Amino acid sequence: MDTKPLSPTSADPVPPVAPDATSTPPSPPSALLLTKTGGRDSPLRGVFLGPRGIYPGIRWLAYLAMAWVVFQVEGWLVMSLQSHLGVLWWRMMIEASMMLAVILPAFVMAQIEDRPFGDFGLPAQRAFGRNFWVGTLWGIASLSILILLLRVTGAFEFGRLQLHGARVWKFAAFYALLFLLAAFFEDFLMRGYSQWVLAQGMNFWPAAAFLSAAFGYIHGRNPGETPTGLVAAGFIGFFFCLTLRRTGDLWWAVGFHMAWDWGESYLYSVPDSGALLPGHLINSRFHGPDWLTGGSVGPEGSYLVFVVIGALWVVFNRAYPQVKYGSAE
Repeated sequence: MDTKPLSPTSADPVPPVAPDATSTPPSPPSALLLTKTGGRDSPLRGVFLGPRGIYPGIRWLAYLAMAWVVFQVEGWLVMSLQSHLGVLWWRMMIEASMMLAVILPAFVMAQIEDRPFGDFGLPAQRAFGRNFWVGTLWGIASLSILILLLRVTGAFEFGRLQLHGARVWKFAAFYALLFLLAAFFEDFLMRGYSQWVLAQGMNFWPAAAFLSAAFGYIHGRNPGETPTGLVAAGFIGFFFCLTLRRTGDLWWAVGFHMAWDWGESYLYSVPDSGALLPGHLINSRFHGPDWLTGGSVGPEGSYLVFVVIGALWVVFNRAYPQVKYGSAE
């Protein structure tokens, strides 16, 4: 694990400025929000402000509050559509609204932080570029290795095709888009602005550990989840933090996340975090104990997933040795 600290250009709200005998150093943009009241220091200054402006934890809570408000407003707007949509299209609407709820407030925070939105992990100039497609290949390859391990042990049976003709491509495209939205939502919420701002207060890896634990915890809301599945989700979240650190953005993680979920729900037609969706490609089956098959969780609840995650960490660490996130460009 690397220990390189974040540089001022990507981690600090404002780079340090040497004092000048004839001028006063400018205050950080966030510090201007709470400074003076009636010509005197505000009594809230010591609570919300530090030497470098609003504390990172306060800014993070403000971001989460805005995300919650946006999601509530979106939910009110789309509820009228529920009766007109099928189950899958309704889920698509929910994933899209959750994605917007975590991304839109980050544009507001970018103005407060006085920096480009791309600094939070999704730079537009790299959108769907090399990192995304390489991550996609790693994602489907990693899941395929896990499925093959289950097949070798006799715990998995591929079964026969369930879809034919145009329906094969229709559902393949639908699930690719659905899980792309889900990946944007989860990865940006846990490793976008949240990771960026909390790293200012506790450094990169402590923030990554905290948010990865939270990532595992929130999967507990999924039906059919188990303690093993929650731990596995936390570990894969921590691995995604490594990919952010070494590639410099979230595009690799988004591609991997999308491909893994697509492979589970559609290609191999197995439960994904406890959910088995309709329109899957084959009628696959599991045989054996839950610790091996993952049970209701699916392959990511199998003990073998920890072997795959460990191998991913080792191989990725060697393939991407340079720290890019937070380093000066």
